[in-house]
Amino acid sequence: MPAGPASSDRGRVLVTGSNGFTGRYLTAQLTAWGYTVVEHTEAQCDLRDPQAMRDWVQSVQPSYAIHLAAITFVPHGSPAEIYEVNTVGSTHLLDALSDNRLAIKKVILASSSQVYGYAPREPIDESAPCQPMNHYACSKLAMEYMAATYRRRLPIVITRPFNYTGPGQSERFVVPKIVGHYARREKRIELGNLDVVRDFSDVQMVADVYCRLLEAPVAGETLNICSGVGRSLRWLIEECARLSGHDPELVVRPDLVRSVDAERLVGSNARLVKAIGPLRYDDFSTTLYKMLIAAGAEEQAK
Repeated sequence: MPAGPASSDRGRVLVTGSNGFTGRYLTAQLTAWGYTVVEHTEAQCDLRDPQAMRDWVQSVQPSYAIHLAAITFVPHGSPAEIYEVNTVGSTHLLDALSDNRLAIKKVILASSSQVYGYAPREPIDESAPCQPMNHYACSKLAMEYMAATYRRRLPIVITRPFNYTGPGQSERFVVPKIVGHYARREKRIELGNLDVVRDFSDVQMVADVYCRLLEAPVAGETLNICSGVGRSLRWLIEECARLSGHDPELVVRPDLVRSVDAERLVGSNARLVKAIGPLRYDDFSTTLYKMLIAAGAEEQAK
């Protein structure tokens, strides 16, 4: 992805969840753009501890904040922990950032397209009604409502990323799971509903969007991050077979079908493009190819 113009003093950006999948890409891109990145991990400061968060934010004095830290795995075993981190923990961060001794220029909160649930129309724009279907989605929507109470104190932008992936994502998630099977040339792959349609993007595009949002003249907005193109898991499997030249046995297991999954989630990025300009995005086949190469290299290194 193209970088923005380099500068040695573009400000200090606090990135929560900086050691996570998205965080690693984002911190690299922010650094390339000339920002000073203040990395946050749970080991440094627990989001669930309000006083620790307040003290830590005061000590690092950020100009911007991008809040990625969350429990993102939908089948996570503890609903209470999901809300404690994703909703209450976000409140603690905003409390810390709203201290009047800080001059915060922009706060970006990562929500999720899953807040839409069964959307009544397609593509889904930001005016669509929210009907979350699992605890993860509910925790993110609760975070959005909570953040609205801080809008007079902080310049907040909420993003709703649709599905995205890239090299390095855990195989707990479906796309890297599929790619890993093809990269290892396994004989059999077991999946759930192959006709689920999602709007897939590349993690580098998402990182680029966050960087550009820092400087865009936008606040108080909620913005989808998506490609605007729907693709089924069946398409993804066929594309991995084409790219890898491998054709494993495909087994559909009913126990892997999540009954609370929406059949289709395809977004509109019109509002985002209006805010920051055209998205810098390669075709998703390029993303799959990069993932296959990376997964293959990782397997050879073992």
